Amino acid sequence: MNKKMLTAALLTSVLLTLAHPGAQARGTGYLFVSSENDNAVTVLDGKTYAVVKTIATGERPRDMKLSADGSQVYVIASNRHRLEVIDIATLAIKRTIPVGDDPEAFDFSKDGKVIYVTNEEDAQVSVVDFASGKTIARIEVGEEPEGVRVSPDGSRAYVTSEVANMVHVIDTATNKILANVVVGNRPRRFAITPDGADVWVTNELGASISIIDATTHKVKGTVAFEPKGFRRDDVTPVGIAMTRDGKTAYVTLGRANHVAVVDVPTRAVKGFVLVGNRAWGVQLSRDESLLYVVNGLSDDLSIVDTRSLKVLKSVPVGRVPYGVVADD
Repeated sequence: MNKKMLTAALLTSVLLTLAHPGAQARGTGYLFVSSENDNAVTVLDGKTYAVVKTIATGERPRDMKLSADGSQVYVIASNRHRLEVIDIATLAIKRTIPVGDDPEAFDFSKDGKVIYVTNEEDAQVSVVDFASGKTIARIEVGEEPEGVRVSPDGSRAYVTSEVANMVHVIDTATNKILANVVVGNRPRRFAITPDGADVWVTNELGASISIIDATTHKVKGTVAFEPKGFRRDDVTPVGIAMTRDGKTAYVTLGRANHVAVVDVPTRAVKGFVLVGNRAWGVQLSRDESLLYVVNGLSDDLSIVDTRSLKVLKSVPVGRVPYGVVADD
């Protein structure tokens, strides 16, 4: 390539980058932590864990997710009844979408076109078209719905009802409830095995996980948590993250201040990792070498090495942190 051609190629590359700033945002390494009492998302550098920016949000930011292309972070602002879209390239909110009263958690359809949102006070799930922001349907469920997870094949949406001690199975093609599955006391959040066969749901006041057969919609097993030195009432599992191979699950135990490590095939609890106070949200890094644990009462983030099962660092974040997303 001669000098003129090289110069032209470089210029084209620069212009394309400027025209599509979102391309710079992919794989920034940033960690995003929502803080309910600060009405903000704290952005941390994924290597130094220094605060890069604090992004003001609507009141009570809670559940968060990274977009499929890694250019945006979505966060629920519960007291503003909306989903907020954060552009990672600029670290600014670029759009808000109304998603019904008192939203808490959400998930996307397999094609990314539809959002399923739990509306806690209204005992319903709002089905929202992402592009237009219009509500397509409202599905009545049990009282205080929280967790929601779409199956790997996109055909089902699973929703917890904390008061009814139930998981609702929704057919995403019709937005109709296919089954109501009674689980443990106060079910919260989900993990689904990679083959979609088993649905794991944490039971906050049951100190356990219920495992639902995705074909029969029946509970096929239970994992109980009994860390030494804690009363059963203090063992309050909420967050759950499962490895991509479906072999290991990490479960935050709330007021027990630990993360449980579970062998998925045998359902055996392999151990516990001491983290901060009221371990809540949890996410694995992309290479699954690190586990990020949000501690809601010590206002920090625990960084856990998944090989040694040791906490490498505790990082202060905002007040009453709820969830964490890694752009790695």
